[in-house]
Amino acid sequence: MDIIVNGEKETGPPCTIAELVTRKGLAPGALVVELNQQIIQQGQWQAIELKAGDRLELLSFVGGG
Repeated sequence: MDIIVNGEKETGPPCTIAELVTRKGLAPGALVVELNQQIIQQGQWQAIELKAGDRLELLSFVGGG
């Protein structure tokens, strides 16, 4: 399955948003997910199956001073 993540084409097995986040080793607590120009709440990540051609933006927020 081909999807676009942060502007880059990625190929992998079908999965949910939650599975993709885990596979990429990202910290869910500091992550915002936009799927096809819609913000997806973290509580929905497990239920949303990604489809070929989906466009994801994964935005991590880092605190600091």
